[in-house]
Amino acid sequence: MTNRRLAAALGAIGIALGAFGAHGLQDLVAPERLETWETASRYHLLHAVAMLALPDDARRTRQLWLAGVTLFSGSLYALVLLDLPILGAVTPLGGLSFIAGWALLGWRATSGPPAA
Repeated sequence: MTNRRLAAALGAIGIALGAFGAHGLQDLVAPERLETWETASRYHLLHAVAMLALPDDARRTRQLWLAGVTLFSGSLYALVLLDLPILGAVTPLGGLSFIAGWALLGWRATSGPPAA
C-alpha cells in the first residue's frame, strides 16, 4: 500500500473516530476520558497527514508510524471505551514507535540516498 493510500485510510478513520469521540461519547464518559480520546485522535491524525509527505520508499518509517497509531492511539481509544486502565501500559510502546519512525526519517534524510 502506498503512503498516500495509507494516509487517506488513516485520515478517514481518524476523522470518524474524532467525531465519534466529540459527539457519541460526550454524555457517556468522564471529561478526562474525552481528553484521552482527543489525544489519541490528535496523534492519529497528525501521523496520517505526515504520511502524505513521506516518500514511498520510506517503508520502515511507514511501518513504525502505523504501529504507533495502532498501539498509541488504539490503546487510548480502547482504554476510553473499555475503561481498563491496564491498556495504558501499551500506550508507551506506540509512543516509542512514533519516536523511532521520526528518528529513522531524520537519519535517512542526513545519510544520503538509500542503498539499492
